[in-house]
Amino acid sequence: MDDRLLKEFKNRLEKQKDSTCNLLEQMEENKTIKSNIEAESELSLYDNHGADTAGMLYDRQRGMALQKNETAMISKIDNALSSIEAGTYGVCKRCGKEISLDRLRAVPYAEYCIHCQEVIDDAKPSENNNRPPEEDVLEDTMNNVDDSNNQVEFDMEDSYDSVGMFNRRKNITEECTDEVEEYTDPLDAISNSEYKNQLP
Repeated sequence: MDDRLLKEFKNRLEKQKDSTCNLLEQMEENKTIKSNIEAESELSLYDNHGADTAGMLYDRQRGMALQKNETAMISKIDNALSSIEAGTYGVCKRCGKEISLDRLRAVPYAEYCIHCQEVIDDAKPSENNNRPPEEDVLEDTMNNVDDSNNQVEFDMEDSYDSVGMFNRRKNITEECTDEVEEYTDPLDAISNSEYKNQLP
C-alpha cells in the first residue's frame, strides 16, 4: 500500500478515535454509564418499587454495554494505528493476503479479509446456540405446549389439571352470574330512587 493511502487511512482512524473518545466523555458527563448512582447506593431498596429498581438496572446495564462497545472500538483503532506504524496495515492476520481497499474504506480498523472474517464468524456459536447455561436444565414452560408426544412425566399442564380437580363440589355452578340482590353491605341495597324521593 502506498504512502498516500496509508496517510488517508491514518487520518480517518485518528478522526474516528477522537469522535469515539468524545462520545465516551459525553456519556460520562451525561451519566449514561453510571446512571442514578446515588439512588442505587442506598443500603436498602426495600422502599423502592420493583419496576423502578428494574429500570435503574436496565439503564446501568445499557450504559455499561455502550461503554464496552466504544472501548472495544478504541482498542481496534489503536491496533490498526500500530499496524500502520509497523508497516503491516492492510494485511490479513490470518491468511497474510492483502485486505481489499473497499473493505478498508468501509471498516478501516479491519484486521482480516472478508473470507477469513466469515470463517471466524462461522466458528463462533450462533445467537440461537449462545444461550445461558441455566436454560439447559429449565423447561420451556409456556411456549412449547404439545400434548401429542404422550409424555408420561408430570409436567406443567398436569399440575394445573390436578389443582383444578381439587375440592370439586357437585351441583355447584362456577359460572359468573350477575349479583343483583346479593350485597356485601346493607347500605349497598339502598337505591338512588329512595334518595330522590326524600328530596323536597
